[in-house]
Amino acid sequence: MLKLDHLAIIAPSLEVGADYVRDALGIDMPRGGKHPQMGTHNLLLRLGADVFLEVIAIDPEAERPTRRRWFGLDDLEAVQAAWDEGRRLRAWVARTGDFASVLVRHGDLLGRQEKVSRGDREWLFAVADDGSLPCGGVAPSVMDWGARGTPAPSMPDFGFRLKSFQIEHPEADRVRELYADLEIIDPPTVIKAKSFRYIAEIETPRGVALIS
Repeated sequence: MLKLDHLAIIAPSLEVGADYVRDALGIDMPRGGKHPQMGTHNLLLRLGADVFLEVIAIDPEAERPTRRRWFGLDDLEAVQAAWDEGRRLRAWVARTGDFASVLVRHGDLLGRQEKVSRGDREWLFAVADDGSLPCGGVAPSVMDWGARGTPAPSMPDFGFRLKSFQIEHPEADRVRELYADLEIIDPPTVIKAKSFRYIAEIETPRGVALIS
């Protein structure tokens, strides 16, 4: 079984991502940390008891990793093009406590196991050899936090809550079938539309806001 862990805004830089969230949600997102194995860094915002929002980007101060970075970040042109098109919320991550079994069943789709870290935390994450998002981002990336579990409860609570999360896609039925095959608990609502994008509705201290 897979369950939503967090939403990911894939940004050309952390500063650009921070500006977008500030404009959309009215908050300066707290710093997360650095991922030395991937050469990235992030911002984190709690959206509930066990879910959060991440802005992730290449860390310009980090050494280039020996493998392709996650979230398709090495494809700089594609990251910038999606950003310019207004597609900023381009990925989501699902967690599992049975990581090995999930990869046995779906490794061809999700990628290979990697051990990554941020500060004193270590976890398992599935990454394709080329670093690309599963199914172009339609499928979630998958991770296992291990015994410590999600860090969401330890993040500062500024009163932001995820109200809804949906995917718009031309082939809505196929997306629903994919989520069912992956055994996702409470997957994003799937809506038929001309193009693919995610939309998250977030309750903020100043009212409801959207990110996409």
